[in-house]
Amino acid sequence: MTKEPPRKTIYRLSIYQRCLGKLRGNDVETVSSEALAKAAGVKPTQLRKDLAYFGQFGTRGLGYNVAMLSSFLDEVLGTTRLQPVILIGVGNLGAALLRYDGFQKEGFEITAAFDLAPDIANTRNVPFRIRPAQEMAAYVREQHVKMAILAIPSTSAQAVVNEAVDAGIQAILNFSPTVLQVPGHVIVNSVDLAVELENLSYFIR
Repeated sequence: MTKEPPRKTIYRLSIYQRCLGKLRGNDVETVSSEALAKAAGVKPTQLRKDLAYFGQFGTRGLGYNVAMLSSFLDEVLGTTRLQPVILIGVGNLGAALLRYDGFQKEGFEITAAFDLAPDIANTRNVPFRIRPAQEMAAYVREQHVKMAILAIPSTSAQAVVNEAVDAGIQAILNFSPTVLQVPGHVIVNSVDLAVELENLSYFIR
């Protein structure tokens, strides 16, 4: 690797990996940069630039070996084994995320979920027992978990994130509609569903 790749490049690697997974499922052995880029919704030059951060891939005139490139991206993205993730907040959205069975297919496993009212959360038809929020920090430290999904109200999000980061969380997928303040070594990807819908509404006028 010549230098640290931008976050957008890492995001696109995940998209390339999804495309490669579909190709592998269809028993495709090689793919050209043009075909892979088209499937990922980027230009071939962008695809080649993204991959160049990690080395040289592909053979001129033949393209990329699908299985080899997919395996390499697994290593880069840290999905060669199931990555443990905790969920904080088991309301309607949190419960739906717990019931989603697609995470393991992509290398992630929600190993524990925490809520301020676990007795209520446990009535939401969730696949395993919800733990009290007070146990979160100890669990993170004991199990060496580095990733968390946050699905709690914005009023309490920052305080909970502070506690999670202090316990060892380094990456957060944030569904709370607020901007989180975290140290430089912690990555936050925020998903504001209302903002996404607002953005889409612009294009349907």
